[in-house]
Amino acid sequence: MKHLILTIMKPSILVGGQAVIEGVMMRVPGAYATAVRDPEGKVHVDKHDFISRVETSGFWKKPILRGMMALFESIKMGMKTLQWSVDIAMPEEAEKQPGKLAHFFSTVFAIVLAISMFVVAPLGLTTWLLDIEREAVAFNIISGLFRISFFILYLLAISMMKDVKRLFRYHGAEHRVVFNFESGKDVNVDNAQSFSTYHPRCGTSFMFIVLLTAILVFALIDTIVMAIFGEITIFHRLAFHLPLMPLVAGISYEIIKITARKDESLFFRSLRAPGLWLQHITTQPPEDDMVDVAITALQSAFGEKYNEMIGKEYTAEAIG
Repeated sequence: MKHLILTIMKPSILVGGQAVIEGVMMRVPGAYATAVRDPEGKVHVDKHDFISRVETSGFWKKPILRGMMALFESIKMGMKTLQWSVDIAMPEEAEKQPGKLAHFFSTVFAIVLAISMFVVAPLGLTTWLLDIEREAVAFNIISGLFRISFFILYLLAISMMKDVKRLFRYHGAEHRVVFNFESGKDVNVDNAQSFSTYHPRCGTSFMFIVLLTAILVFALIDTIVMAIFGEITIFHRLAFHLPLMPLVAGISYEIIKITARKDESLFFRSLRAPGLWLQHITTQPPEDDMVDVAITALQSAFGEKYNEMIGKEYTAEAIG
């Protein structure tokens, strides 16, 4: 009861972001800003006003649908800010980048590769190695374990790359600054560096929730497909699983909102644990200048409202 009263008294705000090349993007209500340090050491800022369709549309504000729209907007925003960071932090590499057509095909290739690794391969291995096609729950648990294993191996593999290691340190800087802001303490490098790099609302945690949710949703879908067609093959599964990924993301969004609550019961700690564990890979302790860049992004995103927003202890639990 005491925790509930304290939570209600805290103002609610949703602040988050992502790491980019040599910088951080911070998103606040009504805007987002990206701060990136160039090779000469100068920090550049790119700010945009932004109102989510979730806030302006009665249709997209509904549970599950809001998660689908939020994911689409986040991917679009993330790709835009990541490209801008490359232009600033790696100008020589940016000049060598291919034209629009080549960029389009490279994007398509990346999508096909992701689908092959995290959808086709798990389904194919489970189908070819085990004779459990008609056992919906068992099949999806096994294929889900393959999918989770591939995801972890993928994160471990890219974490060994020099550029990715720096990206993950900026990721840690983003988390520490968000924690610092939400705590109500003065937002500065020293205070931010005292906080954890593991945040329950992280995209890494979201992705793990998506992988778990997919097991349950696809088991239900497979059961329905078998009831209608009398059989199920890998082609049935691909035909129904792929189009329903946005639904899985929408359900996962609702789950991550619940797990992000500052509730220390065993149930909530268990839901948060896998995603927080994965952040041992995707976030690393940042250098002070990385934290400084993250603070610059936060200040720029709030703009003139920054001074009136800091100094309060916030909760994101009531955000919808």
